[in-house]
Amino acid sequence: MLFKRVKPLDQILATAEKKALTRQLGAFQLTMLGIGAIIGTGIFVLTAEAGQKAGPGMMISFIIAAVVCGLAALAYAELASMVPVAGSAYTYTYGVLGEGMAWIVGWALVLEYTIAASTVCVGWSGYVNGLLAHAGFGLPEFLRTGPMDGGTFNLLAFLIGAVITFLLVIGTSKSAKVNSVLVVVKVLALTAFIFVALPAVKDPNFKPFVPNGWGSPMGGIGVLGAAASIFFAYVGFDAVSTAAEETKNPNRNIPIGLIGSLGVCTVYYLLVSYSAIGSVGAQPILGANGMALQPGTPEMAAACKASEALVCSKEALAHVLRMLNHNQLGTFLGLAAGIALPSVILTMTYGQTRIFFTMARDGLLPNFLSKIHPRFHTPHVVTLITGIFVSIFGAIYPVGQLADITNSGTLFAFMMVAIGVMVLRVTQPDRKRPFRMRLVWIVCPLAVLGCLLLFVNLPLKTLEIFFAWGVVGLVVYYLYGYRKSHLANGTEPT
Repeated sequence: MLFKRVKPLDQILATAEKKALTRQLGAFQLTMLGIGAIIGTGIFVLTAEAGQKAGPGMMISFIIAAVVCGLAALAYAELASMVPVAGSAYTYTYGVLGEGMAWIVGWALVLEYTIAASTVCVGWSGYVNGLLAHAGFGLPEFLRTGPMDGGTFNLLAFLIGAVITFLLVIGTSKSAKVNSVLVVVKVLALTAFIFVALPAVKDPNFKPFVPNGWGSPMGGIGVLGAAASIFFAYVGFDAVSTAAEETKNPNRNIPIGLIGSLGVCTVYYLLVSYSAIGSVGAQPILGANGMALQPGTPEMAAACKASEALVCSKEALAHVLRMLNHNQLGTFLGLAAGIALPSVILTMTYGQTRIFFTMARDGLLPNFLSKIHPRFHTPHVVTLITGIFVSIFGAIYPVGQLADITNSGTLFAFMMVAIGVMVLRVTQPDRKRPFRMRLVWIVCPLAVLGCLLLFVNLPLKTLEIFFAWGVVGLVVYYLYGYRKSHLANGTEPT
C-alpha cells in the first residue's frame, strides 16, 4: 500500500505551477543558503561532542560524514534539477516510490529540519551565554540550559527561535539577503580561528588518536558514533533543494548551490577540527567504569561542572582561543557565532516550512497550512506553527540529543533520494536530466550503504525515537492524508 499512488513527475510540476512560490533566488544566494545551513552548530558546538565520542579520531569522523554527504549531494543534484519544485526528498519520493513512502519521508524530514533548527538554537545560546558571562551579565543558571543539561529552561534558545520565525514570515528575499551577510561573518570567524590555532598544533595532542575505538552499532561512541553525530555538521546542504521552486534557472543553479556549498564547508571543517584538536587536545572524559560518558546526559553534565576540557565546552571554538590566551579573539569568535548562527536556524526553519507547504498542497496535510500571505508572499501559517515548536524544543533539550535525532531523519531521507535516482534510471531512462550523475550504479549504492552505516551507529535511544515518530506518522497518514490526498481523490489544490 505504501508504494501505490505514484504521482507522475509531470503532474508534480503542473501542480506546482498552479500554486507556485515566486522565483527570486540565484546561484550565489543558493550557495550562501547552503553554506549558511551547513556551517553552524556542527562545527561551532558539536566539535566538543565529537571529541567526547572519538577523541582526536573525530578527524576521521569528519571525513566519513563528508564522503556520505557528498554521495548524497550528487543524488540530490540530479533529482532537484529534474523536479525543481519545493519539497525536497518528500517530493522526489512521491514521484518515484509513491505517496505512502513520500509521507514517511516528509514525516522524517520533520526530525531533520525542525529539530535541527532547535539544535542550533541551543548551540547559539551556548555562545551568547558565554559572552554574557564574560561581560558580567550572565543569566541565572536555571535559564541557561534545559532540564537534562543541568538547568530548567533555555531562555535564549527560545527567544532566538521566535525572532527567526518572525523574519521568515516577512519575506524570503529579505531573509536570503540577511543570510548572505551572516554567512560572510561565519566564514571570517572560522578563518581567523584557523590562523591562530593552526600554528599552536602539537603532535602529543593527537595521542591516543582513537581512545574509544571505532564504536559498535547503537552505541553512539567511537569514531563511527562520532561520525553519526558530526553528520549534523553537514546537514543543511539539501535545504538548497527545498528552495528549487523559488530559484531562477533551477536546472543550473540548484546543482551549483548543492555541490558548491558542500565543497567549501568540507575544507573549512577539516582545517578547523585539526586546529582545535592539535592546539588544546580533545580527549574524552571517562566514567567510573572507565568508559567514555555519553554526551547530553546528566552524568556528563555533572562531570563537566568543574572541568575546563574542550569536550565540556558549550562554546568550543571560543574556548580553544581562550585556552591559547587569545581572550579578545575568543570573545570576537563568540560574538561572530552569536551573530551568524541564526542564519542556520533561518535556513532549517525555512526548509521545514516549504516541505509542510508542499505536503499541504498535495492534500496530505490541512489546506490552511499552504496559505500564502497576501503581502509578504510567504506560507505564514505553517511558518508560525513550525517556529513555535522550534523554540520550545530548543528551550528544553540538550544540543547532543537534538543533533542525533536530526541525523536519524536526515539519513533516512538521504537513502530514499539515492534509491529514487536508481529507480528513475530504470523506469524513465530517457527523461531529461539537466544534471546527470556519472557512475550512478556505484555512487547511489554507496550513498545508501554509507547512510545505513551511520544510522545504525546512532545511540539506541535515538533510534527508538525515530521509529516511534514513524509509527505516529503512519497513524496520522491513515487518519487524514490517505483520505484527503488530491492525487487519490482527483482534486486540485485551492
